[in-house]
Amino acid sequence: MASKNTEQDPNYPRLTAGENARVAWNVARMAKRCLAGENADRSDLERNVDRIIDGARKRAENGK
Repeated sequence: MASKNTEQDPNYPRLTAGENARVAWNVARMAKRCLAGENADRSDLERNVDRIIDGARKRAENGK
């Protein structure tokens, strides 16, 4: 039986509960758009997730 990798990626910052909720909301919206078809544009949602993660990275760097 394979062991489960529970270590967090060092390049991925820790997210607050609010950031986790916002990322989950955007990912759910991306999935909904994927169901609409291949022509559905989800780049705006991907940018939102990137902004949330970048903000968490900056917060982590300032906290060190």
